[in-house]
Amino acid sequence: MKRCPECRRDYYDESLLYCLDDGSALLEGPASMDEPATAILSEPGAIPIGSLPSKAPTRTLDKFSSPASSVEVPHQTTRNKVIAVGIGMILVAALGLGAYLYYNRASSKQIESIAVMPFVNQGGNSDIEYLSEGMTETLISSLTQLPDLAVKPRSSVFRYKGKDTDAKTIGKELNVAAILNGTVGQRGSDIALHVELIDTASETLVWSMDYKRPLANLVALQSEITRDVVDKLKIKLNSTDEQKLAKNYTENAEAYQLYMQGRYFLNKAASNKDIETSIEYFQKAIAIDPSYARAYSGLADAYSLNVLGANRERMAKARAAAFKALSLDDGLAEAHASLGRILSVDDYDLVGAEREIRRAVEQNPNYGQGHHFLGDLLSILGRFEESRSEYRRALDLEPFSASFYASYGSSLIRARNYDEAVAQFNKALELDPNLWSAYGRLSIISEIAGKHAESVELRAKAFELNGESRTAALMRESFAKGGWEGFERFLIGEKRPSAIHFYHMAVAFTALGEKEKALEALYKSYENHEISLVQSLNNDERLDPLRDDPQFHDLMKRVGFEK
Repeated sequence: MKRCPECRRDYYDESLLYCLDDGSALLEGPASMDEPATAILSEPGAIPIGSLPSKAPTRTLDKFSSPASSVEVPHQTTRNKVIAVGIGMILVAALGLGAYLYYNRASSKQIESIAVMPFVNQGGNSDIEYLSEGMTETLISSLTQLPDLAVKPRSSVFRYKGKDTDAKTIGKELNVAAILNGTVGQRGSDIALHVELIDTASETLVWSMDYKRPLANLVALQSEITRDVVDKLKIKLNSTDEQKLAKNYTENAEAYQLYMQGRYFLNKAASNKDIETSIEYFQKAIAIDPSYARAYSGLADAYSLNVLGANRERMAKARAAAFKALSLDDGLAEAHASLGRILSVDDYDLVGAEREIRRAVEQNPNYGQGHHFLGDLLSILGRFEESRSEYRRALDLEPFSASFYASYGSSLIRARNYDEAVAQFNKALELDPNLWSAYGRLSIISEIAGKHAESVELRAKAFELNGESRTAALMRESFAKGGWEGFERFLIGEKRPSAIHFYHMAVAFTALGEKEKALEALYKSYENHEISLVQSLNNDERLDPLRDDPQFHDLMKRVGFEK
């Protein structure tokens, strides 16, 4: 018989060595538990001594009392506790190590998407508003060149300007892992900036820095901030990426400031006056630094902007500026895109236009404007599926660009998909209720649908928003007095405003059934290289009554739509 010294359970199976309840070594029984007990061992050395804790509680063995043969057997319950504590300590250490490694991996992991929020003009000095916007745009432009980083464009981030939106909300709406906030202030001849990188998921501050430099060091400061941001994003740069980031298009701080002012007014472009002001600033920047490629590219954009009353003289200046920009820097994607647009709308070189615009998007696949221009050109050529693909790419890159939605709507008018076109114009107007071009294009859809009163009002509103209030008033007056025919007669009359192109007159003559005069007006439109001619001639439903005429086919060949 054997007995457990702890729970005092008796065992009659002589082969058992340990208690089945608590694991204690069994003693010979039935011995009094108050007397010294004898452990039952099958033979000396059956339990490996090395496997027992050296400091575990022991019970002296009477039967093997000589020093040479005595062993110590630990109390099994205590032994289990020691083991459990040891395992617990190991688990705690492992968890701590895991947390440490995870934190370090997380902190060293590259941030793959970011939104550079509009820098805040600290103090509200309107004279340096261009500076806060310009530095934001330059930083966006620099970061966009990195292929492994998704950077939200200007149209996406500037909608938050002046709004107190938390980082988590911005992160969800723009689908970015981080945002960069900044403030800009000017103190005398110094510029002071504070920037901070914020994790949008946890709303924690990843990094922040204060900069104070003389305005004369503005170019170097912009480069320094860009390098610091890239470093904190943990982006691994190859030699090509490093060269792109290190490149400054001018070393002259004054020229850089003037360029930013030009871009500020060009982005604003609420009226023709803003465009003229942007041109003045670009020209001043070029006067200071004649090798400033970006300033020439900005000048090309300003001259070629599709405004009511655009003319050949302006387009010639735009072309010269684009060529000059590319002669200084052939890798400037924006200049290739501008040149491509000029070649299409003014030179009627549709093949050359496609070549230049495709080169722009190859050089910078994340250049939304390039995809927008390519989508526009492809729709002009009647390649509507390709056009749709490019517009989707452009809108993926800049989902909050009102002008992109409006241009996409125009391409859908060419495809004669009017319902979808209206939907795109409505999206554009949700983003920018004062986008005059959207009203102008909607007027065409209303005209085709026979909704003449609606068409006149939409067209008048477009002219009004573009600063042509006198023309708008004459439009409304002509329709009120003579109905639709009175309105059409106004468009072809001697007193028509200069903003009414020969192309518009051709459409009006066609509606009145005067085909010869319509064709004559189209040839004059061609001679004047009017933008509206190349944009609409190939697909405009309103000109369908002319399409069987040999003169119309001759015109299509001249513009490049037929061989």
